[in-house]
Amino acid sequence: MPKVDLYNMKGEVVGNIDLKDDIFAVEINKEVMHQVVLNQLANKRQGTQSTKTKSEVRGGGKKPWRQKGTGRARQGSIRSAQWIKGGIVLGPKPRSYRYTLPKKVKRLAMKSALSAKVIGNDIMVLDNLSLDAIKTKQMASVLNNLKVDSSVLIVLPEKNEVLEKSARNIPGVKTALVNTINVFDILKYDKFVITKDAVEKVEEVYA
Repeated sequence: MPKVDLYNMKGEVVGNIDLKDDIFAVEINKEVMHQVVLNQLANKRQGTQSTKTKSEVRGGGKKPWRQKGTGRARQGSIRSAQWIKGGIVLGPKPRSYRYTLPKKVKRLAMKSALSAKVIGNDIMVLDNLSLDAIKTKQMASVLNNLKVDSSVLIVLPEKNEVLEKSARNIPGVKTALVNTINVFDILKYDKFVITKDAVEKVEEVYA
């Protein structure tokens, strides 16, 4: 059972916390994490790209010249693909890139990502995280106390507008809730800061 330090907002170690083996100490499966990240990126794609076919391009209704007798190749429309400003053959059309993965695969990927943070000593657990008012400077001070000088994902147990707005203008900082964290964000951000209450919720959800 991995044991990590428990910090306060001043960056002081005030104790330690045991993390569940079946969530924070599983064997890391890179292939599964890769599959889930690709799935997330694919599902984000809008798929709105579109090109016009011969029938959709304006003009070209008249045959440019007669079929025989001119010595030139026969043509039916100046909007055929071989003409400048003609239609596009087999070009992209609006489509959905969305596909689904089994729940077990997504769950394993999440556990692998969380375990990777523990193994890399990139996870920090706070006993509490709260601010009196929306102040970016105060949030920056907390991160400075924790000696977080790189990108960081802050995981909260529940929606907190004060914390979210205090962090959103700090470069490289993102807040998320227990029910909104995903493998892509966990792997993207260098540090993983989570409150003690959020850890309990994560262990409850993924147990």
